[in-house]
Amino acid sequence: MTELSASVPVSTPQPGAAEYPGLDAWRDLPVVQQPTWQDSKVYESSLAELSALPPLVFAGEVDVLRGRLAEAAEGRAFLLQGGDCAETFEGATADKISARVRTILQMAVVLTYGASLPVIKMGRMAGQFAKPRSSNDETRDGVTLPAYRGDMVNGFDFTPETRGHDASRLVRAYHTSASTLNLIRAFTQGGFADLRLVHHWNKGFTANPAHSRYESLAREIDRAVRFMDACGADFEALKRVEFFASHEALVLDYERALTRIDSRTGLPYDTSGHFLWIGERTRQIDGAHVDFLSRVRNPIGVKLGPTSTADDALRLIDKLDPEREPGRLTFITRMGAGNIREKLPPLVEKVTASGAKVLWVTDPMHGNTVTSPNGYKTRNFDDVIDEVRGFFEVHKGLGTFPGGMHMEMTGDDVAECLGGADPIDQDAFLDRYESVCDPRLNHMQSLEMAFLVAGALSKRS
Repeated sequence: MTELSASVPVSTPQPGAAEYPGLDAWRDLPVVQQPTWQDSKVYESSLAELSALPPLVFAGEVDVLRGRLAEAAEGRAFLLQGGDCAETFEGATADKISARVRTILQMAVVLTYGASLPVIKMGRMAGQFAKPRSSNDETRDGVTLPAYRGDMVNGFDFTPETRGHDASRLVRAYHTSASTLNLIRAFTQGGFADLRLVHHWNKGFTANPAHSRYESLAREIDRAVRFMDACGADFEALKRVEFFASHEALVLDYERALTRIDSRTGLPYDTSGHFLWIGERTRQIDGAHVDFLSRVRNPIGVKLGPTSTADDALRLIDKLDPEREPGRLTFITRMGAGNIREKLPPLVEKVTASGAKVLWVTDPMHGNTVTSPNGYKTRNFDDVIDEVRGFFEVHKGLGTFPGGMHMEMTGDDVAECLGGADPIDQDAFLDRYESVCDPRLNHMQSLEMAFLVAGALSKRS
């Protein structure tokens, strides 16, 4: 996914799933949110096939990302992580993938200018096929079936055949991820990401009367781009960008089967993605997810909700980042707009006092989920914005660095979150609500978010 320089050694992972001390210790620990596979023969053959397939990402790329995140942890870069709540196999089309990448690139240009810092571009893409659920089952009209856990596990259609946990879907998830990564590489290395082109796309956003208040910032960026061009800036280099893939490491069978030993270092890397995170429901300090991810060299994220304590955070640091390595560990806070200003400061204060160099990122989506009057799972754009503002306020007050944003968003013109300058109301859900799980910001709402955050970053700078 990255354009690696000659000085960065590209690893050659050894074939087959990694054999390394402790990699299977998680199997003897408490584990939650795992599928109950319905056919043991399909399960065994699927894992055997996954273990023999080539890696989706390479250890050298993972190391590059760890270095970029270390810069962000030191306050010298900003992370933008965005994409679908849950990818679907049917949604892995060239048009939908390019729209997501395009939106992230557009947001990144605005944030780069606002922060005067490099922006690390990362998609919730090419692996985000599994979702934790609050209940194992779903009941409709008196019929109870397994809950939908993402296309990696079962299907969305409410039928006994579709909702069974089918391990062959693990292999399909791998191949869909591979094709997605192939398209992303083509988009980000083949001129699609040219800075001048991406900036031109944003002019269409500011031309909308609903977004006219952002026109002055867009004009400033335009002047900066023209100045660079006049000075003879190397726009050939600016036609390509680094773009990294991430997902929640939820289904441990999949993650374990795609773990490989790096030939350069002899250490295990989970080659299903560059960056993996542990969710709010699976961050038990003595649980299987934390143990497994503590043993791979990828940069790791952990979601921290409003019930998280400073002691929780410190114990996670000891387990996941015992060497206190900048770039290794990211805390992704999801407190809710009403909690962020109260719940976040004690965590940041104690972690900072411990000397750990973690990256602090806000997820303003998951703590602000509500049900609309007409029954749709949604989020209010104003609440999302307020949590981001609270995140920045907390870090400003403590003198620490607000290092990034983690967004559920899409490049499409969906209607799933209420509000925005060009407002979405609940009636629009009837025709344009497409998410199979959580509501996402649409293209326009995502760009509005970028302009608002760029304003906050520019003031901070």
